[in-house]
Amino acid sequence: MSRTLRIVSVNVNGIRAAVRKGMTEWVEASGADILALQEVRATADQLAEALPGWHIVNDEALQKGRAGVAVVSRMPATATRAVLGPEPLDATGRWIETDFDVDGHTLTVVSAYVHSGEVDTPKQEAKWLFLDAMERRLSELSAERELAVVMGDLNVGHRELDIKNWKGNRKNSGFLPRERAYFDRFFGPAGETVTGVDGSEGPGLGWVDVGRRHAGEVDGPYTWWSMRGKAFDTDTGWRIDYHVATPALADRASGYRVDRAASWDTRWSDHAPVIVDYEIG
Repeated sequence: MSRTLRIVSVNVNGIRAAVRKGMTEWVEASGADILALQEVRATADQLAEALPGWHIVNDEALQKGRAGVAVVSRMPATATRAVLGPEPLDATGRWIETDFDVDGHTLTVVSAYVHSGEVDTPKQEAKWLFLDAMERRLSELSAERELAVVMGDLNVGHRELDIKNWKGNRKNSGFLPRERAYFDRFFGPAGETVTGVDGSEGPGLGWVDVGRRHAGEVDGPYTWWSMRGKAFDTDTGWRIDYHVATPALADRASGYRVDRAASWDTRWSDHAPVIVDYEIG
């Protein structure tokens, strides 16, 4: 017997503010079985208060009110890991892995929040270190798990299709050639040498961009819009929130959609939830 799990990823832009704006009602109506949350900016107790009745694992940032990731589920986790690399990566509230037993099958769900970065500043250096560690872990994880999905606000638009105003962002963090080259390798054929958009070479890791596979060669669908100006109204967005799945899990994916709010004033985050159904078993 197979079982369908609805798995959602969303940067909530502060869980307490999101709840005040209507997130709880959205969650209950979504049919989600597992939620990967980023930028929760809350303690474990505050998360439990915001989402009563759910099983919650989280990794808090050292700085209060910053970052923070969580995996929220209807079923309990069997194991949790929050170690991505050497300090200070271990304690920045940006990576948490959670294992679930789904009718005898192990499913690994990761909530990830990559640094936004800023060119020629320490923020960008932190982003490079995180992406390096993420690349190493993706290589390990695909060897360890047949069914795994890394979700979250990865703060990189991989291709020109992923950013409305890509021409004006070629020198900005989030669309730098070096950043995009990591994703070339993430999604490149496993074991084959991949030439990145920046000219670098490295082994492909074989992961699947579920959103691009299901949407096809179209602009977007975008997942984040600036709060400033008319970005949301004109759909001037970025697709920076991903479901990155192992091939075996990606083949079981259906129903991909970005749940864009009906209007600017009904949003409870500047990101939209990204929803995928996965058949396990």
